[in-house]
Amino acid sequence: MPAPARKLLIGLSPRLMRNLPPEYGFRNKTLQYLEQSMAHWVMSSGPLVVMIPTVDATGAVQATDLAVRDYARSLDGLILQGGADIDPQAYGERPSEMLMTTDPDRDRFELNLLRAFVDAGKPVLGICRGMQLINVAHGGSLYQDLVGGGATRAQHYIPAQYDEHAHSLRMREDGWLASLYPQAADPRVNSIHHQGVKNLGEGLDVEAWSEDGIPECIRGSGESFVVGVQWHPEFHDHRFPELLPGRPLLMSFMEAARKREQALAA
Repeated sequence: MPAPARKLLIGLSPRLMRNLPPEYGFRNKTLQYLEQSMAHWVMSSGPLVVMIPTVDATGAVQATDLAVRDYARSLDGLILQGGADIDPQAYGERPSEMLMTTDPDRDRFELNLLRAFVDAGKPVLGICRGMQLINVAHGGSLYQDLVGGGATRAQHYIPAQYDEHAHSLRMREDGWLASLYPQAADPRVNSIHHQGVKNLGEGLDVEAWSEDGIPECIRGSGESFVVGVQWHPEFHDHRFPELLPGRPLLMSFMEAARKREQALAA
């Protein structure tokens, strides 16, 4: 009998918490973590999931090309989680008063990590902030705030509603994303972001927009799987049957990871 296929190994970039309240028991420490919904969503498709710790430029372990290339060589795919705003200096702008919390150390590490996976031909999926990071990595820019920057009058982030806030999605006709959801007559997704794509990065195509014209899905035009979605598919669970199911997107990413793994093993 043929040996069973090995389980894929998928890396998830972490979220960070700094300056925690004393009752957490981590005085003057930084936590790196995976949000449970994200980890379980990825694990539901069968792979082993590992967190890739962000390296602090001033810490005991220094970020190097060797480190990120080791991750890209050892893992089968990368998923970039949501989180803090991207420092606008990463796309050549000065911070404005519309900016929320940023973490430049995380930005630098994830940009290097993303580029290493792309160079290795390994699939990358960006969620919310992760989509914005893909755009920045390709030379694009962001609205530091969608409403304040004049991109829309509609709020895409309502803290009191969080993952209960949703809007309609318009997919590009005959596009890649539309091919994953051929039966979606009126697709809807959650909306938990106040920033978004301003100038589209080189080599990227927009696959979907919100009802007010904000890019909601971008995809690399090259051979490698590089996809970003502005919504959180890991939150599209049994509570929200009206929202676009996340599984077709996840399985497309996993299929790309398996094909790349098989090509390297051949």
